[in-house]
Amino acid sequence: MKIHEYQAKELFRRFDIPVPAGAVASDPETARQIARDMGVLPLVVKAQIHAGGRGKGGGVKVLRDLNEVRTAAAGMIGMNLITHQTGPDGKQVKKVLVEQALEIARELYLSIVPDRKSARHVVMVSRAGGMDIEQVAEKTPEQITKIYIDPLLGIQAFHCRQAAYGLDLPPAISQQFVPMLRSLYKLFVSYDCSLVEINPLVITTDGKILALDAKINFDDNALFRHKDILEYRDLNEEELLEIEASRYNLNYIKMDGNVGNMVNGAGLAMATMDIIKRAGAEPANFLDVGGGANAEMVENGLRIILSDKNVKAILINIFGGILRCDVLSNGVVQAAKNTGIEVPVVVRMEGTNIEEGRKILTESGLGLIFAADLKDAAEKIAKIVRKK
Repeated sequence: MKIHEYQAKELFRRFDIPVPAGAVASDPETARQIARDMGVLPLVVKAQIHAGGRGKGGGVKVLRDLNEVRTAAAGMIGMNLITHQTGPDGKQVKKVLVEQALEIARELYLSIVPDRKSARHVVMVSRAGGMDIEQVAEKTPEQITKIYIDPLLGIQAFHCRQAAYGLDLPPAISQQFVPMLRSLYKLFVSYDCSLVEINPLVITTDGKILALDAKINFDDNALFRHKDILEYRDLNEEELLEIEASRYNLNYIKMDGNVGNMVNGAGLAMATMDIIKRAGAEPANFLDVGGGANAEMVENGLRIILSDKNVKAILINIFGGILRCDVLSNGVVQAAKNTGIEVPVVVRMEGTNIEEGRKILTESGLGLIFAADLKDAAEKIAKIVRKK
């Protein structure tokens, strides 16, 4: 789950991580009142959406007059902000963050993520912070320092020294940075985060280090432990079909293609999307019904896939283990009766009760197309959508 910058900074303040003074507004007059109450200039007005690159899209403005704050907020609230992370449709801005502008001497980068390969947490720092950190990672990865932390031992003093050295911090700034990093790590662990990121982490001209921006993502599977974080969820930032899928415990992500996918298992779903693209087609979604799905979940999954008007064909790729092939087949037949499937459906099934599952689908009269293996399934689905 993602949250807004202003919400992330609320959490930062709880953990004594320094951030600029500021508050959030939902209308221009409130933004102006916040600026007046703060009593400092210049100020920054920042659009609040779940995407980076807001500055390049016109979603961040530095202002030196109270009336300019109101005008800037009026221009942002309600606008459709397009960045490299929003896609061509952009996202509508409903709130702005009004905060103190800082005199910046240096921009740095700091983040913490879990690394499944090493089973450790990774602190990443770079002296090249700012809007183009993605390009730094792609073109000059040597500028990023990675510090691996055993989660059973937690962050140690030498980890903090490594990070400070990677950022080339002078002693006076290091003394501020070390407790900040410890607090950030504590937040990361306490709330089961999948990402905490400060970009940029800034050093001001008067020798202070602060989080100028803040980004936090949470592990959805751990949210039952954090009811307070659930209150931060902004459904306006999520796809309607993704919200609908979450109600049925389905893992669904909408994409831009025209091949609907139903798969059990995230790894199998990723492989399915890859082979669809290799066959010359484009996936319309990621949908993992999970190993323990029942006929009702399969029906809801198909109904959600069919709700996407871009879907021209559906590929069902199931390896029957916990989810038996006959259970899947009954769900497909039930979905066809209740929702009506008017697009071609290619089925590739293997595993438990495979013969019984195929029999159910064959006798259903749905006109399904069976595939011998995943390569065959991808080629058949690609051939179908190319004719559409």
